[in-house]
Amino acid sequence: MSSVLDTAFIPPGDREEVVRNAVWESMVAVDIDHRPVAEDISVRIGLGAVGPIRVCSARATSVALRRTERYARGDEEPAVSLGVQMTGSSVVVQNGRECLLGPGDCAVYESIAPYTLLFDEGVDHRFIRFPRSVLALPDRLLRDITAVPLGPGNPVARLAFSYFSQLAVTDELYRGVHGDAVVGPSVELLRAVLTSQRGDSDLAKGPLEATLSLRITHYIRKHLADRDLSAARIAAAHGISVRHLYTVLSRSGISLGDWIRTRRLAECKRELAGPNGRLRTIAATGRSWGFVDATHFSKVFKQAYGISPRVWRDQNHPRATHRG
Repeated sequence: MSSVLDTAFIPPGDREEVVRNAVWESMVAVDIDHRPVAEDISVRIGLGAVGPIRVCSARATSVALRRTERYARGDEEPAVSLGVQMTGSSVVVQNGRECLLGPGDCAVYESIAPYTLLFDEGVDHRFIRFPRSVLALPDRLLRDITAVPLGPGNPVARLAFSYFSQLAVTDELYRGVHGDAVVGPSVELLRAVLTSQRGDSDLAKGPLEATLSLRITHYIRKHLADRDLSAARIAAAHGISVRHLYTVLSRSGISLGDWIRTRRLAECKRELAGPNGRLRTIAATGRSWGFVDATHFSKVFKQAYGISPRVWRDQNHPRATHRG
């Protein structure tokens, strides 16, 4: 994260004020009611931002967070926050609804209306805050979906749990092009969760389709080393036809075979140049990334990089020479 706050290094008398200032400046203005006495307050939070999206990963002793009517009324940058429950439980209260979150559950709440977050068992939570404007969803839908458990029975929400729980703690995403690359997919994934939860097919179709390419490429990266990775397998994993798979990837400028081959070659290149580059034969390295034929592997590697895999490895791991 771009910054980390740990009350273990803060005098007990200053902990409440330091935590409040950090939360207010980085996330949102809320009243914070720590249940333990000052000496027993323990809070560790990581704070960061990915474009316009603000993220917070928190572990803490029991606490209640309250967004009052006064804070909500004075909101100059309306936002929608996604709460991701890692372990334990918490309660979200807003718009006349109350929901209990367990591990793997998510819920959203709006900054323009009062809300309460209760962490009676302590905090192990991720908070992801989106500007309301970037979600571009109807006011009524957002109002009706707040304080509703997202996860049980919704496969899109389960995907979002895995994605956002990692987004909140992956430091590399807060620098340079990596952060820029995930803003759009993050917005579209949350849109897909909320519209699919509501069951509005007209609203859901767009964001679900928009995140399909992201989900497909994520699946391919995860299974890149599998020799049986094929268009049929990838399509089946996403509940679509092979024809639709090619159509979706084409819209993103992706040729499936070339895309897979390019990334497999990049992994081979990385391994051959790495510290263990000589522990396996070149053919074995190629096989481990799906290149069954050693001759074919050497040919496509040279076509891609202008150098054979053997020469590439030797340049990065020259053999020791002995003078007698």
